[in-house]
Amino acid sequence: MAPSSSSRPLRHHQPLLLILAISVSGLLASIPASAADGLPELGGDGLHREILRDETVLRLKELGKISDGEGYLERTFLSPASIRATAVIISWMKEAGLTTWVDQMGNIHGRFEPENSTKEALLIGSHMDTVIDAGMYDGSLGIISAISALKVLKVTGKLQSLTRPVEVIAFSDEEGVRFQTTFLGSAAVAGTLPESILQVSDKSGTTVQDVLKMNSFEATAAAITQIRYKPESVGSYVEVHMEQGPVLEALRYPLGVVKGIAGQTRLKVIVDGSQGHAGTVPMKLRRDPMVAAAELVVTLERLCKEPKKLLTYDEDCGCYTEESLAGLVCTVGELLTWPSASNVIPGQVNFTVDIRAMDDQVRETIVTSFSRLALQRCDDRLVDCRVEHKHSAPATPCDPELTSQLKLAARSAVSAMPGRSVASAAAAETPVLMSGAGHDAMAMAKLTKVGMLFVRCRGGVSHSPEESVMDDDVWAAGLALASFIEQAAVVAKVAEVVEQNAVVAES
Repeated sequence: MAPSSSSRPLRHHQPLLLILAISVSGLLASIPASAADGLPELGGDGLHREILRDETVLRLKELGKISDGEGYLERTFLSPASIRATAVIISWMKEAGLTTWVDQMGNIHGRFEPENSTKEALLIGSHMDTVIDAGMYDGSLGIISAISALKVLKVTGKLQSLTRPVEVIAFSDEEGVRFQTTFLGSAAVAGTLPESILQVSDKSGTTVQDVLKMNSFEATAAAITQIRYKPESVGSYVEVHMEQGPVLEALRYPLGVVKGIAGQTRLKVIVDGSQGHAGTVPMKLRRDPMVAAAELVVTLERLCKEPKKLLTYDEDCGCYTEESLAGLVCTVGELLTWPSASNVIPGQVNFTVDIRAMDDQVRETIVTSFSRLALQRCDDRLVDCRVEHKHSAPATPCDPELTSQLKLAARSAVSAMPGRSVASAAAAETPVLMSGAGHDAMAMAKLTKVGMLFVRCRGGVSHSPEESVMDDDVWAAGLALASFIEQAAVVAKVAEVVEQNAVVAES
């Protein structure tokens, strides 16, 4: 009986293996040496400062001026400013050689599609919406850096040589400011946005469906379903984002890679009491929801600062280590009263709670414990309260392979930056961080593997007009991303040649 293909002696395939080796070595020889080392040869000095730094920074400033607020930056889901920003971003995408469209959730897409390519797409994105009184880097940096990186590849003639589709997505909503629910844009692309989202309303009573219709979108469950990307069509998702923390600045390094994103839960607490006259109701007879709410806020602070002192035995179970509790943070960011008058005891107070932790079990235990303590404190004060769950997302690990590739690209980019010793940059290890902030990558992880590149910011300040990223760090991020995109295409092309020749060798 003839031996199976797997058991045949290797010498039978030596001519074909030689062809395979020649094919791969020939392909690698056609790749610029700088690209093989992790840094693409981007023309001239290879750095393209005029696009990756100067133009990118100017565009960040331009987008930062498109606001619904007078004298401050505010751009929420499908607001008038968001619609104006959409037109600007589309023009930049087209200039970079991308085919553009806007989907039924207001996400902006710009895609390069190689001829006859059947490969999985590389998606790169971030969000175009902002918090109220925002800075100009959060979200926008990731969108504009991606567009700039692809523009450089177009200018240098390398865009046409990419072997896999590359798509930039500017997500319409990540912050969740308007509807108190995050990731409207990226969850729609990932296919995890529920149909019920259409009936969620903002403070004015306007629903998501209303807003979509106002902006000429279909606003139907079927339209939302059609936004979803098929998992087999997507190879990976990468996001560039300002760090929003102080670690990179402390390490004096412009870029870092992310190994995972903390899980988060958002709650709304409603406390009902008895509304009354501030001057006539005796203190002992009051059912004051404001005082109760204040106690709940302090209780939350104590729970997150010293969790083991407030957790019950059943909740704690002795399984939490210092490591698992590290990174636990809790925030009350919004508090509203009714009727909100200086001479009236409020009838109702409601406030938001944001709980984040790297360990999902810790986060869920804190949520359960706070809910229990809130009901106890309210009973003690003879007021009614309820805790509503608005949003929950598990911790998200980043893909190790993508993280390694981004790490190489970041190191190469930093080494190439003017004024930085190549030897010192090469010797410095690219920092690997956890993200306490939520990102679109969390939603996209339900669709495909994800990776993130962090950019240093001053003082770790974010969600503030004071947030700041140095121009040269913007440059380094764009350079690293251009390197990563080209390397991803190179790896795909080499893998394709290896696979094709292996099939020939086996036939």
